[in-house]
Amino acid sequence: MTKFNRRAFMSVAGIAGAETAFSPLVPARTNRSGAPAILTGNGEWTYEAAPDWGSLPSGTNFGGTHGAVAQDNAGHIYVSTQSSTGVLVYNSGGSLIRTIANAYPEVHSMVHAEEHGEEFFYATVQKGTPAENWLFIKMKTDGTVVMKITAPREAGFKTPNEWRLTAAVPAPDGSIFIANGYGDSRIFRFDRDGNYRGSFAEKGNREGQLDCSHGLAVDVRYRQPLLMVCDRENRRLCHFDLDGKYVGTVTQHLRRPCQVSFSGDYAVVSELEGRVTVLDRNNVPIAFLGDNPQATQWANYELDPHDIKADLFSAAHGCFIDSDRNIFVSDWNRTGRVTKLARRRI
Repeated sequence: MTKFNRRAFMSVAGIAGAETAFSPLVPARTNRSGAPAILTGNGEWTYEAAPDWGSLPSGTNFGGTHGAVAQDNAGHIYVSTQSSTGVLVYNSGGSLIRTIANAYPEVHSMVHAEEHGEEFFYATVQKGTPAENWLFIKMKTDGTVVMKITAPREAGFKTPNEWRLTAAVPAPDGSIFIANGYGDSRIFRFDRDGNYRGSFAEKGNREGQLDCSHGLAVDVRYRQPLLMVCDRENRRLCHFDLDGKYVGTVTQHLRRPCQVSFSGDYAVVSELEGRVTVLDRNNVPIAFLGDNPQATQWANYELDPHDIKADLFSAAHGCFIDSDRNIFVSDWNRTGRVTKLARRRI
């Protein structure tokens, strides 16, 4: 059986009426050094931004951070990049301790799972060696790859360019779900050994259809585990059961949701159009973090991260919430940015 780190599943969560007027900021205080604290959120979801967390040496950059954030059992934070450094591994204080998966410079999604006492990441790769673009890999925390999945012949693809993966997640029975979000938006199911078992959904905007199935997660907040899909270009989040049957739209009117991370009954959603949203068990928004009022900065890859205020996001892509409810967010731009939001108890 697969033991899940509920906080690590990558996908997104949504809201009905997402434009509710929450102020992204609370009155300024000082941090431990006495400098003004950079605060965002509201109530118990108030956070202090630590924009320099995970800084790289001078002259280097993240290379886009068009990927994910995850955590292992030791508390190390993993950040995928668009660069030859592959996946960056930090300690909890934000110091870089090693890199892994250097052969895969564009890991787009990562989900942590524990199986029989051993830890793995289920990941999708956009770029590896020329023969390994658009690839699923299962790897150990040191980057050792133990499984690869390429486009299944049975799926009816006519050209290799139709297989363009965005996310993958393991189910409780060991099945592997893979989203072809940059392709035809179908969801593919494989058994624990990587054998093809079928697909479901199709591209479109009707119920049960998807338009850029960008993120996947197993939602265990209810009576049965459900597959949560970030239906990015339809600006909504959908549930399917683990047999591939459409259950319903969880929420809509999102700002192009990318990924989700769970903390108990709460879901944290990264949205490509400049915001992170926190949802409760009923998928109602209870906080907006880093809500950027400048629409010209939303999903703008050409931005220099220094032009983005530290308490705002331009293109929140990866997100992760840890056991202390600290939140880590990767912004998609030409040099990349990772922000730690440290929970403030007020």
